Amino acid sequence: MDVITFEGETIQDEINALKKYYNDYDFFFIHIKKTDSFGEDGNFEGKISVIEEFDKQFPEILSLKPDVLAITGDHSTPCSMKSHSWHPVPVLIYSPYCLGNLSQRFTERECLKGELGIFPSFKLMPLLLAHSGKLAKFGA
Repeated sequence: MDVITFEGETIQDEINALKKYYNDYDFFFIHIKKTDSFGEDGNFEGKISVIEEFDKQFPEILSLKPDVLAITGDHSTPCSMKSHSWHPVPVLIYSPYCLGNLSQRFTERECLKGELGIFPSFKLMPLLLAHSGKLAKFGA
């Protein structure tokens, strides 16, 4: 993987970099750090505002027509705890091979209803590779 440097710190700046380099790579990882840091600060309103800002920008990502898209976190950071926690992290996978459509919202509780259930994080990359058609055989 290459680290792409870009000007700015906003979500829009990250999406602009994604759009600029989209045809040069097969895989992108975008990290919205403020959701975590606001959680650690106990700043619920700040965390909500960052999530809402991402939601507004999300159609720009979808307009690139990715083969597979995952939205998740690296850990749970509840504002009430002001710390990382052991709680399951929601995962959304978007691809032509998803069965899905069981959940109505992207929340911790709603994701428990999804087809992925709760799984160890090391299984995420094989799931993404499978959804992208990059594995000859899943689980082998």
